[in-house]
Amino acid sequence: MKKITLIIDGMQCGMCEAHINDVIRKNFTVKKVKSSRRRRETVITTENGLDVDAVKAAIENIGYTVISIKSE
Repeated sequence: MKKITLIIDGMQCGMCEAHINDVIRKNFTVKKVKSSRRRRETVITTENGLDVDAVKAAIENIGYTVISIKSE
């Protein structure tokens, strides 16, 4: 399992969290995705990892700013 944590600027409400989660689920094969506007982060769990540049681009295309990405 791979865990990817993104710090994201621009989430203001629960709908923002849902919007980011939906974009990730639609465009990538993931086990789990959870966003938190309070912590300004999205945590993605996946079997084989993801193309983090593509994830960043997908999130930024919907109007949010990815500040940092950490993979474990």
